[in-house]
Amino acid sequence: MLDHPQEEATLSTKNPSARLLALLAVLAIAAAACGGGTTTAPSTEPSTAPSTEPSTEPDAMATLIAAAEAEGTLTTIALPHDWCNYGGTIEAFKAKYNIAVNELNPLAGSGDEIEAIKANKDNPGPQAPDVIDVGLAFGPSAKDEGLIQPYKVATWDTIPEDAKDAEGYWYGDYYGVLSFEVNKTVVANTPADWSDLLKDEYANAVALPGDPLSSNQAIQTVFAAALANGGSLDDALPGLEFFADLNDKGNFLPAIANSATVASGETPITVRWTYNALANRDATAAAGGGEIDVVVPTSGRFAGVYVQAISAYAPHPNAAKLWMEFLYSDEGQNTWLAGYCHPIRYLDLVATNAVPADQLAKLPDVEGAVFPTLDQLDAAKTLITTQWSTVVGAVVQ
Repeated sequence: MLDHPQEEATLSTKNPSARLLALLAVLAIAAAACGGGTTTAPSTEPSTAPSTEPSTEPDAMATLIAAAEAEGTLTTIALPHDWCNYGGTIEAFKAKYNIAVNELNPLAGSGDEIEAIKANKDNPGPQAPDVIDVGLAFGPSAKDEGLIQPYKVATWDTIPEDAKDAEGYWYGDYYGVLSFEVNKTVVANTPADWSDLLKDEYANAVALPGDPLSSNQAIQTVFAAALANGGSLDDALPGLEFFADLNDKGNFLPAIANSATVASGETPITVRWTYNALANRDATAAAGGGEIDVVVPTSGRFAGVYVQAISAYAPHPNAAKLWMEFLYSDEGQNTWLAGYCHPIRYLDLVATNAVPADQLAKLPDVEGAVFPTLDQLDAAKTLITTQWSTVVGAVVQ
């Protein structure tokens, strides 16, 4: 794979079009870097064989729907309902098609999703995922390992070139920015920046949103901490050192944080994607719970892209393809926007007047956030997962 430009870009929330253009400028995942063109013609017959060209003919879609509904089930993994409005997305899919959704381990991390494919290569049962939603760095590695199959949705051409694999093995779906999620019932003063987390008042209060050995969100949290502590997109080591200091100080809480643990106060402070934190803030308030504060830190503003892919061993390949068609339709993209996510087809939605203004207005201010390139993500992932145990020494579970 070719090298990618090692550059940073800012992300302005004042101009949504500029915001996504900044993303595309730094997501150097060029088609030439990931392989050549496709050779398989689109098929209009139900088949378990990979499809590498988008089908836009109505009869092809009708055939796919019939084949998917005949399979009757879609198996997903690692899709919490409060993550990017996945609850609403799943319900909308089930309402639109006669397909049950078997949801595996909603709180799993990206690494767990990959392992689930590996563990069920020869098992077509209910524990085998059909589709995955993983951090950007996991898409190319899953392709290299032969764990995912190519498929191009009907809206393929409107997915930015720099945010998808040229052969259709994986494609970006949405992005967010890391933020501090704080339970105000437990924490009197909301931290404004990474350095604040080392204050005495946050003893045993700061948790990660996953295991940094396997969770994309946790890995990128450590990466983001590096940016605020003397590191860079090419040097994630200061992030590990920051968490070592946090652990030595007694402020690090080695428990995996999620919406419920933040709302209950078990993990008073965590770092999560804006869309997770804001959704939990709203849900907790609606349920009559305590106040949750969400703050994008002053420094180390870090944006992350997630990608979709179909398992090479999917027991329900047609349902998997139909799921992708739904996610990348205008309807599917707007379910993510409703969950505080920035959909990958945002510019196309704007051009066709398909973006609800009220949803856009709810997106947080993430000005100055930076997007690492794929090479930078790979390097940081390797460093963090191999050195967390020795540098930080905390077992997160």
